[in-house]
Amino acid sequence: MDALRYLLPFLVAIVVAILFAGVIVMARGGETAKRWSNKLMQARVWAQFVAILVIAILLYFGSKS
Repeated sequence: MDALRYLLPFLVAIVVAILFAGVIVMARGGETAKRWSNKLMQARVWAQFVAILVIAILLYFGSKS
């Protein structure tokens, strides 16, 4: 479970960084928001999916030992 201990904060940091970038872009508004809001939302959803998938895989294989 050592991999999960080190990988989890990294995965969470990526998701949070994308989330904050999306909030900042939405707050700025204008042309930047039109161009980037949807892309950042999609990136956040994919990052969350990958994070949950990695956590599930590590927990599954970690419980086998």
